[in-house]
This record gives sequence, C-alpha cells and structure tokens, in this order.
Amino acid sequence: MDVIYGLLPGMLLLGVVGVAVFFWAVKSGQYDDMDGAANRILMDDEQMVSDDTAKKDEKNVGEK
Repeated sequence: MDVIYGLLPGMLLLGVVGVAVFFWAVKSGQYDDMDGAANRILMDDEQMVSDDTAKKDEKNVGEK
C-alpha cells in the first residue's frame, strides 16, 4: 500500500508532462498539414529520379 503513495504522484506527473507536450506540439504547428507529408512522400521520389537522370544525361551529352 505504501507503494501507491509513490506511484500516484509519478503517474500524475507523467500525465501532466504528456498533456503539456501535446499542447506544445499543437501550438507549434506539428498537426497543421496531416495530408501533405503523406502525399509528398509518394510524389518526390519520381520527380527526383527523373531530374537526376536528366542532369546525368546532359553531362554525358557534353562529354561525347
């Protein structure tokens, strides 16, 4: 029973810290654009590969 007197304040402290971190994340804009990253991860790879390939092709044409 004596353990509860130590665990309760610890759990309450961790709960308050968790809520504070959540409110900080909301205030700093971490949750503003939920769909942007999901779409960005699908689109960037194809564009970067084609841009890099185009740059390599331009360099190879100049060397010939």
